Amino acid sequence: MTTTTTTAAALAPAVAGSALWLIPALPLFGAAVLLLLGRRADGWGHLLGCATALASFAVAVWQLVAMTGRDAADRASGQTLFEWVSVGELQLDFGLRLDELSMVFVLLVTGVGLLIHVYSIGYMAADPARRKFFAYLNLFLAAMLLLVLADNFLGLYLGWEGVGLVSYLLIGFWQHKPSAATAAKKAFVVNRVGDIGLGVALMVMVTQLGTLSYEGVFSAIGGGAAGGEGAGADGGAVSSGLVTALGLLLLLGACAKSAQVPLQSWLGDAMEGPTPVSALIHAATMVTAGVYLITRSNPIYDATPTARAAVIAVGAVTLLFGAVIGCAKDDIKKVLAASTMSQVGYMVMAAGFGPAGYALAIMHLLTHGFFKAGLFLGAGSVMHGMNDEVDMRRYGALRAVMPVTFVTFGLGYLAIIGVPPFAGFYSKEGIISAAFDVGSGSAAGAGAFGSGSAVGYLLGAVALLGAGLTAFYMTRVMILTFFGPGRWADDAHPHESPAIMTAPMIAIAVGSVLSGLLLSLGGRLQAWLAPVVGEHHPEHVLPVWLVTTASLVVVAVGIALAVLRYTRSEVPTTAPAGSALTRAARRDLFADDLNEAVFMRPGQALVAGTEVIDRRVVAGTATGVGTTLGELSARTRLLQSGLTRSYALYMLIGAVLVIAAMLGGGVL
Repeated sequence: MTTTTTTAAALAPAVAGSALWLIPALPLFGAAVLLLLGRRADGWGHLLGCATALASFAVAVWQLVAMTGRDAADRASGQTLFEWVSVGELQLDFGLRLDELSMVFVLLVTGVGLLIHVYSIGYMAADPARRKFFAYLNLFLAAMLLLVLADNFLGLYLGWEGVGLVSYLLIGFWQHKPSAATAAKKAFVVNRVGDIGLGVALMVMVTQLGTLSYEGVFSAIGGGAAGGEGAGADGGAVSSGLVTALGLLLLLGACAKSAQVPLQSWLGDAMEGPTPVSALIHAATMVTAGVYLITRSNPIYDATPTARAAVIAVGAVTLLFGAVIGCAKDDIKKVLAASTMSQVGYMVMAAGFGPAGYALAIMHLLTHGFFKAGLFLGAGSVMHGMNDEVDMRRYGALRAVMPVTFVTFGLGYLAIIGVPPFAGFYSKEGIISAAFDVGSGSAAGAGAFGSGSAVGYLLGAVALLGAGLTAFYMTRVMILTFFGPGRWADDAHPHESPAIMTAPMIAIAVGSVLSGLLLSLGGRLQAWLAPVVGEHHPEHVLPVWLVTTASLVVVAVGIALAVLRYTRSEVPTTAPAGSALTRAARRDLFADDLNEAVFMRPGQALVAGTEVIDRRVVAGTATGVGTTLGELSARTRLLQSGLTRSYALYMLIGAVLVIAAMLGGGVL
């Protein structure tokens, strides 16, 4: 009996691990069927899309149950599917790995993704291309799942490119709109810039480290020990400069996918896609990929304070950048897009804190997955009931006619601004406290900016200011959308969305309320992720209660300012001119203008100059050579008269010249 029990326990991990391939394969199968069958699947394609997402989520839950039943040292499982790359000394299999970090992403992607699929049944009910839309949603899930489950950087890169491709298809799904087609192209081009960074990083790994597997790369740089040197491909030490270069190249890739400065300009335009796409991109898939990449590569960043400092700086700048933009937008989806930029900035900044921040970044990513999905689905519900109107100045008083949307959106609002006990309070407060610790001895981010706590206080102030701005612009959204008098157009007949849409909104709202408490209770998430990102027990520079109090005061001030500004005067239906800062924020702080001035116009001038060179030099030279040869051929052709006596004369002249040359040279 004992032997049988032991054998069953030993087989459980192997059985669970052998099913890993089903998690990405099921949605991939759904996408393939819906795309290959075409219009023959129009009547039931949405059902298959939801079924494959549900099945993938079920397998993920099964894997979670199997994982929690094992000791911490044995939780990770893997599966090799086939030999992939065999070039010289580079041997790489196509394999999957499910550990504590990838598990939280798999659950987020499949769980929230499933709810967005269900919501889309109602949202896209009248769209003639609904079957294709669900195929793309399935493909999006499959690409993201491959990204987080791959056991090597090349597999991650394959999923990374897949996510970029499908985002292009979904953002431009309504391609009959020129703005949607332009937005899709913009997202694709900007992400290619980041992809170059990730691609070059992989090339460096191959040439300098001789491997692309996670274990091989991380062990080669010394297992992540700061200042340590591992063995390179030639057996020599890996220099700190090489590790720093890898960290910066990976950060470039993360900036594009996660819409961080300076590669953030695509995110607002991406709102041209259907609202479920916005929810999927912002909550569960694309923008979280950069945070995953940094966290997965934690041994690299632990070994390079310079790259870690760059990560912190990028996150801190972006969280303020997005918050300022969010304060000035009137399009409800673009406010939420700017909010995503800001909230992901918190995650990236926390990841830059090193072992003290990785778990905090993932915790905020998970709570953000719930409340941001709820906010976007709520915005879609408002649009559904308002004839696709997105301008909040034409809303107002919707709480009475859309009560479910009002409550679920309101819970997401309370979560994102960090009101206790909602989800965002726990994750954001942890990041703000850790920010104050940067540079203080062995605390978060030590070594990234040198010793001393001045930078820590600066980063803490930035994080607090971001929290205040978040409270301001999200309160503005709530007031303009749900309160005050109705400012609807004459043909608007606002109404609550059908149950197929409100049911997922309610489920996500529950996560907005409870996820933060459940993840933080007893340091549960930190303990869960410790085998992957390490453990850290910080000694805070400032008492936690003091930071929490300061944060709540700042949030209260932000709420009060928004209430005073938008309830004591009539909301105009057209945008006023505003201050210089407001006008700048409406133009995304001139990000597009900068890109045009620095990259687009010089690029156009270069292309124009190249065209001149091509037309006048290259083409002119080719034309000149052709003309010369043509003239020479025409004149040479005159020698071929067809007269025998002329040929005999030429032969005589030639013979005389040869004899003369030989006599002159003394040959004869």
